[in-house]
Amino acid sequence: MRSRLGLRDRVGADAVAQVAAGADMLDVNAGIPLVDESELLKDMLRTVAGATDAPICIDSSVIEALEAGLSVYEGKALVNSVTGEDERLEEILPLVARHGAAVIGLANDETGIPETPQQRLEIARKIVSAAGDHGIGPEDVVIDPLAMTVGAATDAVTITLETISLIRDELGVNMCLGASNVSFGLPRRHQLNAAFLPMAMAAGLTSAIMSCAEEVVSSVRAADLLLGHDEWGARWIAAHREREAAAKAAAAS
Repeated sequence: MRSRLGLRDRVGADAVAQVAAGADMLDVNAGIPLVDESELLKDMLRTVAGATDAPICIDSSVIEALEAGLSVYEGKALVNSVTGEDERLEEILPLVARHGAAVIGLANDETGIPETPQQRLEIARKIVSAAGDHGIGPEDVVIDPLAMTVGAATDAVTITLETISLIRDELGVNMCLGASNVSFGLPRRHQLNAAFLPMAMAAGLTSAIMSCAEEVVSSVRAADLLLGHDEWGARWIAAHREREAAAKAAAAS
């Protein structure tokens, strides 16, 4: 019991800290070895929902855990994730539709991760079409164009950026990716992630699973302003005032 209570405290504190650092949505994953993932995921979702009003992305590769999580979540959840594999599409999309959720679709399938942007686009198109067959509109499909580490392939980022542009132009759906993947295994990762995200945003990326490190969050907020997504700089100015207020409070204490 102490272990579970300690986990709840940690999960609640992490949720509050991430929102304070600028997170707009919280990804909740209970994939810990040797646990009942369905029960743990339900417990974590209740804890996060009790600690913050931020919307939640329910993250699991286990169908039973996803169903358990969706059954207790109050609100419109985002499910992470489905791939272009026929079996996964038929398992996950009916569940997403039944619970009125949205879904992240990864641009890979039975053959693995495609090497070319065009191949990734075609898998994304398949996912959007299959979702539509289950009554899930394109506004509820978020495509992950897949970010790979530039440390393993020098063209990894340029392929991702071209894929983002193609999906924006051909499908017009929202996109999300694991931004920190690009810097895996390299030094000064926050700096690389902070450089990558504005480029991806300019290509059409609309959201990311990312570190809440101040350097990275500031880079995204600056790109929002410069790309015209932050009208009159309202969010940029508000964030600046919050930092000033926090600095004054720290100095006074």
